[in-house]
Amino acid sequence: MRLHLVDGTYELFRAHFSRRPGHEHEGRDLKATVGLAASMLALLHDERESVSHVAIAFDNPIRSVRNDWFDDYKSDEGVLPALLAQFDAAEEAARALGMVVWSMDRYEADDALATGAARWRDEVEQVRIMTPDKDLGQSLRGQRVVLVDRLRDAVIDEAEFMRRRGVAPASVPDWLALVGDTADGIPGLDGFGEKTASALLRAFGHIEGIPRDPKAWPASVRQADVLAATLARDMELALLYRKLATLIDDVPLVEALDDLAWRGVPAAAFASWCDRVGARTLRDRPKRWSPDPKAADPGA
Repeated sequence: MRLHLVDGTYELFRAHFSRRPGHEHEGRDLKATVGLAASMLALLHDERESVSHVAIAFDNPIRSVRNDWFDDYKSDEGVLPALLAQFDAAEEAARALGMVVWSMDRYEADDALATGAARWRDEVEQVRIMTPDKDLGQSLRGQRVVLVDRLRDAVIDEAEFMRRRGVAPASVPDWLALVGDTADGIPGLDGFGEKTASALLRAFGHIEGIPRDPKAWPASVRQADVLAATLARDMELALLYRKLATLIDDVPLVEALDDLAWRGVPAAAFASWCDRVGARTLRDRPKRWSPDPKAADPGA
């Protein structure tokens, strides 16, 4: 039994900026919503994935508790209005496919995915987090919890992540704190590049473990004197950035694992959704239908 946890926000953005044709219905731009639905249908029916249990998480709105901690943390500022207007519609589409939807407001979608992975990783054969987002690298555990980059058809387990990034999952928040993450509004520390941060965290594990004396640093680190001074000066900032980058893995999700079982597409609800958004070409695309004829229509 596998548990598939989908980064719905990433999928929505990917659909919006894809080369697929635009889709408007009754004056609404629904390209991203319909594209997400088509993508999820492909995932749910992918024989290689063998989806049995699934949930999809969205940032709705694109703000979280981290905005209380740091003014410049990511928000919905700068997001195209046509895309921002589709978040509720995207959740409705996912529910019409029979998927459990986690709509995050105080927490982030990534927190929900991290929580699902931590809560159920010992109860399933494998947790497959469907995102290329490096932030979720901190949730990896051997081959039990992996990332799946559908765009590049790549599965990234703990060993592969360490080969690519040079750090263990436990050090990912420290690495992001030093290097920064522009997508999340985390500036990082001046002068710390990916290779330098990786070398330091491979040797010392966490920011607090990095010696103040640069002579104790790995010989591969250039300008160690300057960087050591920067770290000493900005240690408080570094710890704040790490807090921002650390995923919350105890979000109060109400579902039990059995609630995430995917039993097929609910026919009536899906047909109704297709009509509402003008996606009639998708009506006959499902290959597995829910046996429950009373499945609720999420948009009714």
